[in-house]
Amino acid sequence: MNNLIPELSFKEIEKGDTLSINLLKDALSNHGFFSITEHGLSDNLVDDCYKSSKEFFDLDYDIKNTYSSVGSKGARGYTPKGIETAVGEKIADQKEFWHHGPVIDDSFDKKIPKNLIIHQIPNFNENFDTLYSELHKIGSRVLSVIALSLGLENDYFEPWIKKGNSLLRSIHYPPVDSESNPHRARAHEDINLITLLIGAEEGGLEVLSKDGNWLKVAPSSKAIVCNIGDMMQLVTDKKLKSTTHRVIQDKKSESKPRYSIPFFLHPAPSINLKSIYRNDDIGILADDFLNQRLKEIKLYWYGYYDSITNNNWFHWLGSNSYTIFR
Repeated sequence: MNNLIPELSFKEIEKGDTLSINLLKDALSNHGFFSITEHGLSDNLVDDCYKSSKEFFDLDYDIKNTYSSVGSKGARGYTPKGIETAVGEKIADQKEFWHHGPVIDDSFDKKIPKNLIIHQIPNFNENFDTLYSELHKIGSRVLSVIALSLGLENDYFEPWIKKGNSLLRSIHYPPVDSESNPHRARAHEDINLITLLIGAEEGGLEVLSKDGNWLKVAPSSKAIVCNIGDMMQLVTDKKLKSTTHRVIQDKKSESKPRYSIPFFLHPAPSINLKSIYRNDDIGILADDFLNQRLKEIKLYWYGYYDSITNNNWFHWLGSNSYTIFR
């Protein structure tokens, strides 16, 4: 198999095209990845967001770090290179990123933080507010199709995500030395329900197949890559797979900056994640599940202030260790 993930017309899926739906069911049950075309996302909006993203990452570090995600468990603002670390790994990912969430009001859970406003980049927040809204709509439509594939009502997941804790992440992978460490983002699974990735035509994304081989993801231009996250795997009793993936630099090609923008669709913090099949499952709160995973990838305690030494040291808590860096 040359390409692990099928590329499907979302228009055909939503119309109920039998072939497309069967391909989708196969992708969902076998490997948890697929890509969609004809999804309705504006090319101009995507281009504007990538332009804003690159302009932000081109700023001096001292400026970027004034928007530090310290204090929000990495949920909003800027996180520099060398912080996020895949579960079970000791070497951090080679990326910096920006986190953006919904425009909130008093109807949202208090655990969902406000967005930070970037003053140096004109229209940055407007662009990302719009992109968040559009990807949330597309994500809701994708969840509707997934619900039908599981034998559920098409709006089954809608109450989960209506005031959800979803996250838009803008990522910059600087050039790397592919001989010493080609891993830009080490092997991992996503935490959330589903992920929508725009800009995936830029090389480097690979998916681990059932037979243990790494297969390159190469969708056509403007396609959105979709994959199942751990939360969806949990509530479907692993009927839907949260597949391991990574971003790597090809040793045969010149390393250049790489940019991508994934949208992580999350339920509201108060949603109880329990089996959709077993009534006796007690489940786990979405907020507890998220915090547990943030600790494992070393974002939960990022930027904790050490009052004992009276120094700003970066602290983060892994699943079994406590590490301090200066």
